[in-house]
Amino acid sequence: MSDKLRVGILGGTGMVGQRFITLLENHPWFEVVLIAASGRSAGKRYEDAVDGRWKMQTPMPESVKDMIVYDINEVEKVAEQVDFVFCAVNMPKDEIRAIEEKYAKAEVPVVSNNSANRWTPDVPMVVPEINPEHLAVIESQKKRLGTTRGFICVKPNCSIQSYTPALHALKEFGPKLVVATTYQAISGAGKTFKEWPEMEGNIIPFISGEEEKSEQEPLRLWGKVEDGQIVKASEPVITCQCIRVPVLDGHTAAVFVNFEKKPTKEQIIKAWREFKGLPQELNLPSAPKQFIQYLEDDNRPQVKLDVNYENGMGISLGRLREDSVFDYKFVGLSHNTLRGAAGGAVLIAELLKAQGYITAK
Repeated sequence: MSDKLRVGILGGTGMVGQRFITLLENHPWFEVVLIAASGRSAGKRYEDAVDGRWKMQTPMPESVKDMIVYDINEVEKVAEQVDFVFCAVNMPKDEIRAIEEKYAKAEVPVVSNNSANRWTPDVPMVVPEINPEHLAVIESQKKRLGTTRGFICVKPNCSIQSYTPALHALKEFGPKLVVATTYQAISGAGKTFKEWPEMEGNIIPFISGEEEKSEQEPLRLWGKVEDGQIVKASEPVITCQCIRVPVLDGHTAAVFVNFEKKPTKEQIIKAWREFKGLPQELNLPSAPKQFIQYLEDDNRPQVKLDVNYENGMGISLGRLREDSVFDYKFVGLSHNTLRGAAGGAVLIAELLKAQGYITAK
């Protein structure tokens, strides 16, 4: 009998669900024991349910091929067999909110990749290196839900990972105005080039809902827990444009920033390279050893060269220079389906386990 925590994946047939499965194949703390999806996949062997739709570049793990897919609405059946779940379902937001709350009320912790609960006042939205203290709000959430171990914790949007950690590492200098343009990979839409051939050689200057998320979600990460809920920060002011580009994996950001106290270029690079968060201190299994790297070459970071830095869990920065209008400008890069999606959620779950929020039943 394994002593690993038993994991269920809700929405396990989609791209992010598949990424969870590959990331957890040999995880030292967690073991996938159950996969749930919509009614059209329920009752099928997992391999049959995703026949022709396996989107990962690595083979499907043998351990999941013969698993019979559960219906995500069979909450009690799923709850009996797992210690916690990852949620990557593709449904309308109100339905996602409802299903995540049902699992939490069934005493199953939910670590969600979805946006539905990101602004629920007592649900922590976490980048473990940035705001681990927000996990304290879980106790208030459990009181509201009437649970002893069930709760919801979410990760933020993939687009903000390429620049928010860079700004967070510079908080001592007081970033006050940020202009960012993100160049976002097609896997952020759950697509491959085979499924979206019109993206080859093309750019689409609109991603629904993305700009508001990119402008507002960093402020929630920098907010404070007050009276059992998270109150977002008021600064810096952030304005974004979000553009879809013909890249499979990797979100790039071009960033301009003004500071309260303008640092030197050397101070900025030193702060980035030396930045560590709680995951590094705790040596969590999925944590990058060095969260942020700064690349000196003018032509870096590049998706082809740098997107998999620290197994896709690190942030790559480059082209830092003074600007004629703003104090500085730089370029950031993050892996949108690893750090920005499933990998970021796995790291959250590791932190929740390390701090005693997720335990074996």
